[in-house]
Amino acid sequence: MTFQRARSEEQRGIRRRAILDTAAAMLDEMPVADVSLNELSRRVGLAKSNVLRYFESREAVLLELLDVFLESWLAELADELAAGIEAHAEPEVRAGRLAEILSRSLADRVVLCDLFGAQGGVLEHNVSVEVVKRHKRSSLARLAAMAELMRRHVPELGDSAQLFCLMTLVSAGALSAYVPPPPSLLAAYADEPALSVHNLELRDALRISITSTLLGVLPRA
Repeated sequence: MTFQRARSEEQRGIRRRAILDTAAAMLDEMPVADVSLNELSRRVGLAKSNVLRYFESREAVLLELLDVFLESWLAELADELAAGIEAHAEPEVRAGRLAEILSRSLADRVVLCDLFGAQGGVLEHNVSVEVVKRHKRSSLARLAAMAELMRRHVPELGDSAQLFCLMTLVSAGALSAYVPPPPSLLAAYADEPALSVHNLELRDALRISITSTLLGVLPRA
């Protein structure tokens, strides 16, 4: 696509949306590490210098996408939890269902997990203080919303809900870096199956991690 110079706030909003949509489409094809500003500019039909009029860096684009994806995921997660957790079940049952639904939901959103994994080590670098502050304010608001959602279904979490949510998202980012294994590792597993003893699908790895975290933060009977 090609654009004329944006002369109004509405036109600038359209440019920003086009840049974000193009970056999102690229993430469906490649990992975060492979998304470059040059390729993003080429695909969106703007000069690199023009893209930088709307976002100060590649990392700023991806941080905003992380917030967009997180907001969308939380809205869908609310429906998934409401449909999948019986309000009057015992705490252990509700906690087990929470772990199962969370792990499945996150495993189905590999791009979101990939962005979580890159957040601290990559995306929060090469951005201005103002961009970081805006991102952190939004992240804290999303985290609070997620914690409230967790307490709605497992009120026993209490004040530990936010810590549980934070560790869940950190785990999702970390585990997504290992799943699926690279071709060389898969070849090694095929050649020597005993090496794959701890090779897990992302959903299974997340379920184990989330369940372990829940056991740590839920109050003891």
